[in-house]
Amino acid sequence: MDAASFQALSHSDRLRESAGPAIPVCSRAEVPPQVRRALISDIHGNLKALEAVLEDVEAQGIREIFCLGDIVGDGPNPDECLDRVMETCKVTLLGNHDQGAKLDLDEFNIGAERAIFWTSEQLEAPADRANHRRREFLMGLPRSYSDGQFLYVHASPRNPLSEYIFPEDIYNHRKIERLFELVDRCCFHGHTHIPGIITQDYRFFTPEEIDFEYTLGEAKLLVNVGSVGQPRDGDERACYVILDDGLGGSERPSAARRATVVYRRVPYDFDLVIRRIRGG
Repeated sequence: MDAASFQALSHSDRLRESAGPAIPVCSRAEVPPQVRRALISDIHGNLKALEAVLEDVEAQGIREIFCLGDIVGDGPNPDECLDRVMETCKVTLLGNHDQGAKLDLDEFNIGAERAIFWTSEQLEAPADRANHRRREFLMGLPRSYSDGQFLYVHASPRNPLSEYIFPEDIYNHRKIERLFELVDRCCFHGHTHIPGIITQDYRFFTPEEIDFEYTLGEAKLLVNVGSVGQPRDGDERACYVILDDGLGGSERPSAARRATVVYRRVPYDFDLVIRRIRGG
């Protein structure tokens, strides 16, 4: 544009012309949504507990579920639990009992082996046409999943399938340090059926000690989400976690909230499940 033409422009037009190409601005529609995710683990064929948890997840307005493994094993309804997990979970990981259902029986005691053989028989029953789909689903499960800031495994970041991380491991500093070396920010896991959080400074917090909610900071964490179908912390209610990633729901990055973890305990008819197991 020549000088005469520029002089003929209005003041506002001159400003726009001299400013150069427009720079795109993020609109409200482009603000990333808040992600609230339910993390469930160790269902162990307990359909009553799983249904109670899924109902609670829906009541909390959660639309995304990750399952950290051990869908089957011990409980009376492996087929039905597999079906519900396939229907409802966005991400599902392989647990050691899921691996055992394929008759990979390393590291299982006699009682666990008996339950695994029974589960395998249910999955092999030719009368149930859905069993092929269930077996294919188990065969294709990954051992870990990462979404960038969080790692998800069944057991541990070092051995996703079978290494136990117990609360008393906080006294084994060498083990804890090696586990945290494999974690960028936070690792969510199950396997022990004991919910709680291990920090980098060798502390363990039960859900009760943190009033069932924990805000994630810069320090790394190991978060055990507990067990849906077989809790082992003295509370028979099903346990799972709601993860709020703290990234969405804000137009300004500085206003973004920190990620939080909320533990949920869900009652169900525990005695009925016991009767079904004994009856089977």
